Amino acid sequence: MTHVEASSPTDSVSVLNGMYAAEAEYLSAGGPGKASFRVLAPFFSPDVVLHQADSLPYGGIWRGHRGMEQFFLAMSRAWESFDIAERQFLATGDTTVVLLQVRARARATGRELAFPLLQTSRVEDGQIVEVHPFYWDAAAIADACQTSV
Repeated sequence: MTHVEASSPTDSVSVLNGMYAAEAEYLSAGGPGKASFRVLAPFFSPDVVLHQADSLPYGGIWRGHRGMEQFFLAMSRAWESFDIAERQFLATGDTTVVLLQVRARARATGRELAFPLLQTSRVEDGQIVEVHPFYWDAAAIADACQTSV
């Protein structure tokens, strides 16, 4: 095993843990529209791509720092709170797989949900370049966030 192979998993885990800490700081400072995205920017490549399921209220493909800022705005419109209660790294390396346990409260309905979220993140040169979150039940999440007609 070479030195690069040995350090790569630690590097990706460190980047992701740093991003999760920065995200918590960003949200505690008021989040989108109130806090500066600058605390999160160093963890994301300027060309980052985030893929969210189209069925979600914040679904679609979000690109670059501007896209990430817009994504966080869309998330804050959907969720009053979105807390990662637990994270478990299942695979590490350039692509890291993390199982997250989320507790969230939908802004539109007030419904509280607890659900698992599996997320793959690709890290290159110390920055996140691509993220794919996988929801166990995207329909339940969309339903909780949907206002009554």
